[in-house]
Amino acid sequence: MFWSASPVAAAHLSAAIPGSSGPTSLDDATEDATNAAGWVQENWGTWLTSGLQIVLILVIAVVLRHVIRRTITKLIERMNRTAAAAQGSALGGLLVNAERRRQRSEAIGSVLRSVASFVIMGTAALTVLSVLKINLAPLLASAGVAGVAIGFGARNLVTDFLSGVFMILEDQYGVGDEIDAGVATGTVIEVGLRVTKLRGPNGAIWYIRNGEVKRIGNLSQGWSTAAVDVMIAANQDLQRARDTITTAGEEMSKAEPWNEQLWEPVEVLGLSEVHLDTVTISVSAKTMPGKALGVERELRWRIKHALDTAGVHLAPRPLPEDAQAEATDPAAGMAAPSALNNPLSPQSLATNPIASPSKLGK
Repeated sequence: MFWSASPVAAAHLSAAIPGSSGPTSLDDATEDATNAAGWVQENWGTWLTSGLQIVLILVIAVVLRHVIRRTITKLIERMNRTAAAAQGSALGGLLVNAERRRQRSEAIGSVLRSVASFVIMGTAALTVLSVLKINLAPLLASAGVAGVAIGFGARNLVTDFLSGVFMILEDQYGVGDEIDAGVATGTVIEVGLRVTKLRGPNGAIWYIRNGEVKRIGNLSQGWSTAAVDVMIAANQDLQRARDTITTAGEEMSKAEPWNEQLWEPVEVLGLSEVHLDTVTISVSAKTMPGKALGVERELRWRIKHALDTAGVHLAPRPLPEDAQAEATDPAAGMAAPSALNNPLSPQSLATNPIASPSKLGK
């Protein structure tokens, strides 16, 4: 037979059972369960809303980051294709360096992608924290202090990075350029955000931190100047020498491959030095960037051959100091003959000391 007991009867029954804790524990458990269920029922909507907001924020951030990075990558690839197409043309081969453009565009793309990722994901993280009702003021203050400390500790690294970014954006130099960086001179073989790599004239590779570069002399932008000084004897016909040098320059400007490297006719500027037995004629020519040294060597060769053919003699080379000492007259350093060298000469006897009076009386 089934029966049901009232709460009062259940309380008396539980009190009659030995070892029972009484009605307090059952009432507390019931109340706690009721309160928990009510709290969950009251807040589950807020949790669901916050969760959906966080998921939506993360999805938007990931999609936006992917789209922006992909857009930057496509833009860099288009720039590289444009540079490669221009490199194939005759004029583009002179004005565009495909490797230089490629490295510059890749560096810029890397910086843009990193900045975009940092801004998007950082903004998403702060938004998620605000949705979770977390106070961001202490976090931002701590991040600011940590950033200042890191900035002071790694100021050289920050300086190198910022210098590299501005150098790339301003296109101060690139791969293949001949530059004078103050601390080293050579051809640029790699450009980075922190370090620039140069190959010196003797083949050495120089690693230069971008923050250490105070000045840059780019010898490969615009045009270069080939300067040659021709020293001839002072007694030679200067007009004939001038005509001969001009003719040699005209012949060089018509020959391959110098006709492409010489952008203007070879010009005889005139006399730069005049001495007692020598004169110096200055010759100049505007050349393709980075080709001045090769043009100077070829121009010296052709000028020397043309002057020899025309019978114009160059100035003799000055003798070294040792050879000058041997060439001098050995008698030039000897003293002139003197009558005092002969002890029996009247001049030598006149210089003898006079005897004392005591010796004269004896």
